[in-house]
Amino acid sequence: MKRILLLGMGNPILCDDAIGIRLAGYFKDRLQQFADLDIIDDCSLGGFNLLDILKGYSRLIVIDSIRSGGAEPGLWHYFTADRLRETMNLNCVHDANFATALELGRRLGMHLPADRDIHIFAVEILDNRTFSERMSDSLENRFQPLAEEIFTHVSRLLKTHHQ
Repeated sequence: MKRILLLGMGNPILCDDAIGIRLAGYFKDRLQQFADLDIIDDCSLGGFNLLDILKGYSRLIVIDSIRSGGAEPGLWHYFTADRLRETMNLNCVHDANFATALELGRRLGMHLPADRDIHIFAVEILDNRTFSERMSDSLENRFQPLAEEIFTHVSRLLKTHHQ
């Protein structure tokens, strides 16, 4: 059976960086009807460390934070890993980004989801440097409607996969 992984990424003690973890935790109970879905709602790994978690899955949904500069906190972006290609750099393996780690894993023969099957939801944040278990007021105040918006899209992705 093809498995799907929903991965909430971030750091729970770095203010807004916890948004991916908080959203994945919020979705966890609401997505129980999908028997082929595994949820890791608290992942603070990156680079090559992610490969052991991702191997064997045919599809991946990532929920994470992003600071693109100037965008309003709580605005979110959706894209597939196809858009990550321009960031790939296999020349430096000491600090690998997500795209580089995926490419190396594939070159090593690991079964990883294809780029088109990696769905990324990235939420704009304000602060990912302050130690706090509470997100900024702007993100805390926007959490509920934000969660419902993204949940609708994640549910639609999962239902499409099962048709």
